[in-house]
Amino acid sequence: MTKDQKNEVIEILKGKFSQYNNFYITDTESLSVEQISNLRRSCFNKEVEMKVAKNTLIRKALEGLDSEKYSGLFDSLNNVTALMFSENPKDPAVILSAFRKANAGDRPTLKAAFINGDIFVGDASLVALTNIKTKNELIGEVLGLLQSPAKRVIAALLNHAENGSSATETEVVAAAVEVAVAETPAEAPAVEAAAPEAAPEA
Repeated sequence: MTKDQKNEVIEILKGKFSQYNNFYITDTESLSVEQISNLRRSCFNKEVEMKVAKNTLIRKALEGLDSEKYSGLFDSLNNVTALMFSENPKDPAVILSAFRKANAGDRPTLKAAFINGDIFVGDASLVALTNIKTKNELIGEVLGLLQSPAKRVIAALLNHAENGSSATETEVVAAAVEVAVAETPAEAPAVEAAAPEAAPEA
């Protein structure tokens, strides 16, 4: 490989490291050509980019971007290295785990991973990375928690209407608020404080 070719590879890698906040450094040594092809296919199906490059060029690309930021990865650049770039932080981990299970082996080995600024080193990190929560999963959980009290309030109001209760509107609202408070974590005092105000004296 000529100097110009090396510089071209370095620039390509720098572009990928800049584009993705998540990438894995894996060891694909001893995998057959067929296995490499299957691994690439799995990556393609999950929209994960896989690139094989020399360790010296990978290091130069990282140093060219931010030597201090990526310093924790340098010791992992040894043997045969395949990089996996992904928007989803846990997709490469899921791919690696599934591939190893399907092939009854321990390859590819995870040497390190860079996840949104955090560095994970060693193959033992793979299990933790497969359980990482993505941004969308976290948002979904928060929305689920927020919606739960609201659903109980609506249910209480509908129940009142369907049963033709003679209770006043104020009493219905107070009852609905009580339901919401019961479903709200104790660390949310704002809702609890509002409950007594729901039923002012006539």
